[in-house]
Amino acid sequence: MSSFADIVLASASLRRRRMFEDLGMQFEVAPADIDEAMNEGEAPGAYALRAAQEKARAVATAFAKGGRTPWIVGADTIVVLGDAVLTKPGSRAEAARMLGRLSGRAHTVITGWVVGRHGGPWIERTTETRVVFHALSEEQIRGYAETGEGMDKAGAYAIQGLGAFLVERIEGDYFNVVGLPISLVMRALIELGAVRGFLSP
Repeated sequence: MSSFADIVLASASLRRRRMFEDLGMQFEVAPADIDEAMNEGEAPGAYALRAAQEKARAVATAFAKGGRTPWIVGADTIVVLGDAVLTKPGSRAEAARMLGRLSGRAHTVITGWVVGRHGGPWIERTTETRVVFHALSEEQIRGYAETGEGMDKAGAYAIQGLGAFLVERIEGDYFNVVGLPISLVMRALIELGAVRGFLSP
C-alpha cells in the first residue's frame, strides 16, 4: 500500500491487531471502555453492531477532544447458539460448559463492525459465519478449556489456535470467526479514502 491516513483500531484484541499487522498496516490501538451488556430483547446482530458502534464512537470522541480525527475501526464478535448469545467465559468451568453446548452442533459467529471518524462518514455492517463443531468427548472439552486459550474469546474457543481441532467446517468468512472480516473492513477503509494504493478500486 502506497499511502495511509491515520487509522486507529478501537480494540484490545490481539487477533485483530495481528490482522492489521499482517497487511502491513500503519495504525494505533486505542481500546474503548464501554458497558458491553446486552439490552433486554435486543437481537444478536443488533447487539453486536451497537457494541461496535459505541466502542468506535467513544474512541473517535476522545481523539476529537485532543484535536485529531483519525479513521476508527471498531468491532464486536459474538457466538449465537439457537436463541442464546455466548460471549466471553468468566471461568474455565464456564468455558467448558460453553464448549459442551457447542459440541456436535452448528452455531453462528456474528461480528458487528464499523469504520469511520468523528463527524462522519461511517460504514456500519454485520458479518455472519456458520460454524459446525465436531462431537467432542468430555476429556477433549475439559482439556481444551484448561488450556485457557478461549478465556478472552466469544464462545470460549480460538479457531486460529488449538481450537482449530474443535471445528468440523465453516460456511462463510474464516477471518470473521477469528474476530474481524478483514477483507470487508479493508474495502470500507478504501471506500472512505483512509487507505490508498494498489488496493484502490
